[in-house]
Amino acid sequence: MIVRPFYLEQLRRWREKDVVKVLTGIRRCGKSTLLSMFREELRQSGVPKENIISLNLEGIEGIDITESRQLLQYFVERIQPRGMNYIFIDEVQQVEHFEKAVDALYVQENCDVYMTGSNSKLLSGELATLLSGRYVEIRMHPLSFSEFVSAHPGKSLERLYQQYLTKSSFPYASMLDQSRDIRQYLSGIYDTVILKDIIGRRKMVNQALLKKITRFLFDNIGNPCSAKKIADTLTSMGSKTTIPTVENYLGALQDAFLFYRADRYDLKGKEYLKTGGKYYAVDLGLRQMVLGNKPMDAGHMLENVVYLELLRRYDEVYIGKVGTAEIDFVAVRDGEPCYYQVAYTVIDEDGRTLRRELAPLCAVRDYYERHLLTMDLVPPASHDGIRQEYVLDWLADEGAE
Repeated sequence: MIVRPFYLEQLRRWREKDVVKVLTGIRRCGKSTLLSMFREELRQSGVPKENIISLNLEGIEGIDITESRQLLQYFVERIQPRGMNYIFIDEVQQVEHFEKAVDALYVQENCDVYMTGSNSKLLSGELATLLSGRYVEIRMHPLSFSEFVSAHPGKSLERLYQQYLTKSSFPYASMLDQSRDIRQYLSGIYDTVILKDIIGRRKMVNQALLKKITRFLFDNIGNPCSAKKIADTLTSMGSKTTIPTVENYLGALQDAFLFYRADRYDLKGKEYLKTGGKYYAVDLGLRQMVLGNKPMDAGHMLENVVYLELLRRYDEVYIGKVGTAEIDFVAVRDGEPCYYQVAYTVIDEDGRTLRRELAPLCAVRDYYERHLLTMDLVPPASHDGIRQEYVLDWLADEGAE
């Protein structure tokens, strides 16, 4: 198992705090394994085995539990009268009205509740109403580049970056050696997300159209993308559809964490813009599995990797608009922004590329940090307060900002 210190530390910090701990993220990103590691830590710290009660609702014990009373009964029968009981529920969205059982467990003084889910809607509706202000979400992703590096010691960052793009960032896939095995494993994840987490939950009937939209997004990572553009493109290719249908499918793909949408934000007008949003994939290995070896702009692939890393490090990430210029990413933590421009290379004979990439950052009229991340293997440099960094060093440094 690959140790995930960033997420383990969050679980430790919230241990026995008066909130439900909710781990969300795409299937097979490591949620169940993380909880297994945490349970082992609890045992090592002296918690009795019988006070650690876990249930995987997609496993043998949980497959027949389909409604909230059954879920609650499972734990009530096992809760110990003495000491704290640590409650772990995997893939909780499998049970209808699960929030009622979770709320009943939460109000018990000797229960510390942890649960996982593979759909972002987990924290909407009744759960949000019942547990308003009483839960904390830990958003989990597949392996970060630094975690991937730690799992493959002794190799150069450049070689590992290429493997990270093609071998996949899913923990188990990253440990496979054969390309065919990796494709088969990723295909299983993809089919489960499409068939179970999207079609099964949304009752969608046009699987072919959903897969075409997915292919379109994989093929247009980092490009401005709208439901109208997708609908027009697919209709022109013989797959007639409507904007509302595409919007519905895009929402489902985001709910299942297969894609993330970065909205544009006008830094001067202080408002989100309806157009110009971009979609980024949760894993570029999935892109290769779906599209084959179809080439993709290296800059957009790098942009995708940086975006996912910013999601890990910051509270929110959006695309910045400054007049007519665009900043690749504005990352916000505790209300304070940090600006990032991403370019595969800025080296040319006359320096024009460097000036072009710096221009949007120079247009920002505040004193927050500004970064230019590139694949150029040069020492860190400062351009009027804008820090240029080698992006692989930045990605590999878990504590970088």
